[in-house]
Parts: sequence; C-alpha cells; structure tokens
Amino acid sequence: MPTIRNVCSDLYRIPLPVTLTDSTHGEMTAFELVTARIVDSDGVEGVGYTYTVGTNGRAIHATMEHDLAPGLIGMNPDLIESLWQKMWWRVHYGGRGGAATMAIAAIDIALWDLKAKRYGVPLWTLLGGFDARVPCYAGGIDLWFPLDKLLAQTDDNLAKGFRAIKMKVGRPKLSEDVARVEAMRAHLGQDFPLMVDANMRWSADEAIRAARAFQPSQLTWLEEPTIPDDVQGHVRIVREGGLPVATGENFHTIHEFQQFIHAGGVTFPEPDVTVCGGVTGFMKVARLAETFNLPVTSHGAHDVTVHLLAACPNRSYLEAHGFGLDRYIANPLVIEEGFALAPDRPGHGIAFDWQGLEALRS
Repeated sequence: MPTIRNVCSDLYRIPLPVTLTDSTHGEMTAFELVTARIVDSDGVEGVGYTYTVGTNGRAIHATMEHDLAPGLIGMNPDLIESLWQKMWWRVHYGGRGGAATMAIAAIDIALWDLKAKRYGVPLWTLLGGFDARVPCYAGGIDLWFPLDKLLAQTDDNLAKGFRAIKMKVGRPKLSEDVARVEAMRAHLGQDFPLMVDANMRWSADEAIRAARAFQPSQLTWLEEPTIPDDVQGHVRIVREGGLPVATGENFHTIHEFQQFIHAGGVTFPEPDVTVCGGVTGFMKVARLAETFNLPVTSHGAHDVTVHLLAACPNRSYLEAHGFGLDRYIANPLVIEEGFALAPDRPGHGIAFDWQGLEALRS
C-alpha cells in the first residue's frame, strides 16, 4: 500500500501579460499561484494548485503548509474522500470557506493527479469518462477595454479556435453596457454564443433591469449578477430578468450550490475547482446539478477543469482565459473549432516550469 511521503507548498506571483479589469476587482496586474506537490512512497508525484486575483495567497499557503500537510504524512493517497474529510474537519472551525477550502482544493487536485498517474490513465477517464471534446468559451476580463480593443481581442480568440465568447459588463452606466453588448452581438452574428459577466456588480433590482435590457442580444447567460450571499435575489433575477443565470465561482461548498439550485436561483451552476474544495468538491456539484437537470459550467483553472467536464454528461461550456500561466506550463490547453481537448497524458497532464517559476517565488 502506498503512503504519502511528502507534501510541500509554494507561493508565486504571476505577472499578467496585460492589465485586466472587471467591475469589482478593478485593475489586476498579477495573480498569485499557490501550488501543492505530493510525493508517495513509490516516488510518484501529484501536483495541484489554486490562485488568487492578487491578495490572500499567503493565508492559503500557510493553511496548506502548517495546518493540512502535517496531517497527511503516512496516509494512503488513494483514499481521497477520507483525506478530504480529514482536511475539512481539521480546519472547519476557522474555515468553512475562504483560504481553507482553497488550500484543500490544491491538495485535493494533487491527490487526484497522483492517483491517475499511479493508474496510468488521464484524470478524465479515472473520473468516469464521457467525452474528451469539451465545448469551450474565451472569457475576457475586459470591462474597460475600448470597443475597438474589445473587438480585436474577440477576433484574436476566434483565430485561436474559440466558438463562444464572454465579455464583462458592470460599467457605471447601463447604457454603455448595452451598447457594448449590442456591438459584440453585431460583430459575432446572431447565433454565436455570447455570455456576459457582471462580477457581482449590481443589486437584484439593478440586475433585473440590466437583464431585461440585454434580452434583445439573446445572451447564453448573465453571470454573477449580484453578490453570492443573496439567494433570493438570484431567484428574482432568474424569474424576472428573462435571461439564464450562471453563478458559483465564489461558492466554497456544495451546500451553497444546494441552496441556490433548490431555490431556483441558478441556471448554470459554475464551480471553480480551485475554490470549492478541488476535484472532489467540483464533481459533487456537477452530480448535484445533473439530478436537477441543470448544465454545469466552470470558472478558472481550465487545464484541470477540462478533465472534470470531460467526465460530465451535463457539461455545458468550459471557461478559458489567460491568467498568465500558459507561459509556465509545458502543454497548454488545446482548442479546436470551439472544443477544448482533454489530454490523454496520465494524471491531469499539467507540467509546470518549476525553474521558470522560481524567479516569481513570493
């Protein structure tokens, strides 16, 4: 029986190629990458990670290093659910979200990577396997891009093989958002999948007004229209706004998804594998959504998440956007005619350039 021999964590600050903007985080010039590396008694290594939009990485790193890693040494790495529960209850009193579930997520991803490598199979097949070709959209973080730059970014994404696009909304004037969405719709054509993301900018009433104004543009969904704490507000937006609603990237537990799904406050549940407790948490959310006949989408970490959606019959779109990590990964995500391809390498297949990252250690 293999045992866990070593667990280590590192923190890096990754500069972005261009400054990114949305309605709540403002200008973003760098992301924090927090990695987990687990080695078993046979010398097999699993790698996981989580990230932040620029702050709080040290808290996640400290939780992994001081609170979680010591309790895993000597344990059987194949018993991932057991280890997940052990980690959850170890930090439950001071956690139940935030840095705690993000730290668990990085370690959980590493455990699944390790297990798939031990079995010599891609992660998506270990999780059940459905279809390696996953519909994918390009997620722009572009709220304050001038219109010509927004359209140029879109053309670049089309040239890369994307066949669905998401743009940011949430400017101070709704009329500006509407005009930009209309321009994007005209640029892409009537039937092209187009999503918008408000990053929690509005109250429920403001979101309903915005959703109604966007209706003529026939959007695939309106994402994060209001804060993730307002369940009943989301219910109202779904019922009164006239657009499908995607939300969940800021949900840290399956219980939050259960509340929203049961209440009717989400059309496209949107877990982030690096936030909701890793592969274990993400797959539970996906199966929960399936029981309600809801399509599941995703946020962030597309190189890991492509495996998860490739194992889900109820998947909708994988989100892909540039957090600057591609420069430090040996085989970045492959896009072909609107589909992301889950790799056939053992594990999740992500190989970081550790030497290149070393200069960015934080």
